[in-house]
Amino acid sequence: MTARLSVRSLGSRGSSLIAASVAACGLLTVLAPAGQAAASPALVPGWAMQSPATSPSARFEAPAAYDAATGDVLLFGGQVGNKVRADTWTWNGSTWTRLHPKASPPARSTAAMAYDTATGQVVMFGGFAGGHRGFNDTWTWNGTNWTKKHPAHSPSVRDGSAIAYDAKTGEVVLFGGTTPRDHALSDTWTWNGSTWTRRHPKVSPPARVGATLAYDPATGNAVLFGGLGSRGRPLRDTWTWNGSTWTKKQPGTSPPARVGASMAYNASGGNVVLFGGLGSSGPLADTWTWNGSNWTKQQPSSSPEARYGASMAYDASAGNVVLFGGWSTSAYYNDTWIWG
Repeated sequence: MTARLSVRSLGSRGSSLIAASVAACGLLTVLAPAGQAAASPALVPGWAMQSPATSPSARFEAPAAYDAATGDVLLFGGQVGNKVRADTWTWNGSTWTRLHPKASPPARSTAAMAYDTATGQVVMFGGFAGGHRGFNDTWTWNGTNWTKKHPAHSPSVRDGSAIAYDAKTGEVVLFGGTTPRDHALSDTWTWNGSTWTRRHPKVSPPARVGATLAYDPATGNAVLFGGLGSRGRPLRDTWTWNGSTWTKKQPGTSPPARVGASMAYNASGGNVVLFGGLGSSGPLADTWTWNGSNWTKQQPSSSPEARYGASMAYDASAGNVVLFGGWSTSAYYNDTWIWG
């Protein structure tokens, strides 16, 4: 695989990196004052590995999103080695099911995917096709079939963009990514259900690829973290989008720099959950939560192995965050985990 400025390229770059250790800790015990009975130990929110009857094959950089219209998590494509895939899967809270829609996007990885609440459909944009080939096409999923859209305006060809649905404006917001020739981007676009519009905020994050973006309904902002900067180094900055401009945050604590992390809003916990990614020393296995102003490192009793490029979405039907697959520079995964 040719080394490129992209999340999909980090397999070749990261093969020489040392894998990070899995974060682990025990139970949080609540101590009672003398003379009182101790309260029952409280479980720290943690990861639980699932055992679905069927599962997609091992892969990384497969976009995923919760489809509120069907109550399932949707997953498309992804990559193993130099091969990109074009299969469609859904997670119903207990198992994966491969679907066979009449129409389907071409094979790709590192596409951007989000559920568009305003239209009741999942929207997917761009992605990597292999070599120096990419996409700037827009597809929507209605629960049974894919439809290629023909917007009047569209972002340029790219992959590794960050995307989320902005409930405040009723539009999908997309940021950055990289061109097939390794030019990191810093432009902001919104999707209104029929076309893309380029935004020109007064302030904007620097160019990057492989950042994570999730909408935080508690604050009414979308939060963006990390990515790979134009100089080829992982970033650790936190930004929020309020529907018209970006604001750089200054949290007291922050996850280490990384690219290709997995992130989703966890409605059950009322916070944004971030897992793993590739840091300067190798793949990571740490879990962090964002409460709207600060990051907190979690200490779950169990955790997926260190990896990056894993698929993640909040499964509203089950009330937990689901994570699938990823890569650790030495192994591809097809395991399924839930956080809750």
